[in-house]
Order: sequence, then C-alpha cells, then structure tokens
Amino acid sequence: MKLYCATGNTGKLKEFQLAAKGTGIEVALLPGFRDLPECEEDGATFAENAAMKVKHYGPHAAGMLFADDSGLVVDALDGAPGIRSARFAGPGANDQRNNRLLLERMRGVPNRTARFVCVIALAQGGEVRGLFEGSVEGAILEAPSGGGGFGYDPLFYYPPFGCTFGNWR
Repeated sequence: MKLYCATGNTGKLKEFQLAAKGTGIEVALLPGFRDLPECEEDGATFAENAAMKVKHYGPHAAGMLFADDSGLVVDALDGAPGIRSARFAGPGANDQRNNRLLLERMRGVPNRTARFVCVIALAQGGEVRGLFEGSVEGAILEAPSGGGGFGYDPLFYYPPFGCTFGNWR
C-alpha cells in the first residue's frame, strides 16, 4: 500500500518512512508536491493546521494522503513555540535561529518541561478521514547536545532514551 505525504520537511519525511518500515506501507512524498502552491497554515491548533493541509493537497493525491502539524510546546513559555515552532524566530527562521531564540527565552528558567506534539490528518480526495495526535514529554537543555535529527532535537531531552533526540539513533 502506498501512502502519500504532504511535507516540505525532508527530516519529517525520513522519520515517517522509518516509522512505516516493515509495515507493508510505503510512505512517499506527494508527486509534484514542490510545484503546488503552499498551504497557508493559519489555524489556531495543530489539528486545524494538519486538516487544512490535507484538504489543500488532497485533491492532488491519487490515493490516501497524510499531512502533519507538529511542534515543541514549552510549559514555561506558555506553550510557545507551539504551532509557530518552524517560524519561532520570525520570517526566514531556520533551526539554528529557532534554537538560539529558545535558549535565550529559557535562560535562567528553572521549569524546563516541554513536549513534542504531532497531529496527523489522513485524507482521501481532500476529505479528512481521521485525525491522530501524539506527544512525548521531555525537557529543554541549557545547551544543544547531538548533531542528529532536525529542528529542536538537540535541545529536547527525552528521559526514556536518556539523551536528546539529537543524540538518538
């Protein structure tokens, strides 16, 4: 079975493909995705943004399509960066700028609890068939650790692994 993914984030696509390995599901980038107009993510929640994406890109998929909206939710920052995780440092933000801003805002903050949240919307023909949400609890370190992953991975310490997502693999 082939399941199409609508994402411009190559790191996410690789993680989705890794998660599907051995399931009999092939996760593939939606053909022509990079040539389609970008979906404006102006929802108030991860779920709203994920649903907007599959409705936007769904008519271009010959079969089932999923899209996600995910981000880092930091308790001491009242949930920021949240749905603005990729754009936390403003227009033209990148991983380095976002991480630097997060560390600046967390300087001297004792409560470093945070979670990664992901909502995946599944659609067929542009019609949402389901929304699936998950999260993992962790903490924000005071300095990056590990060069793997992407986004906030080098700052997010995940206790069950005993390391950051930037060190895991």
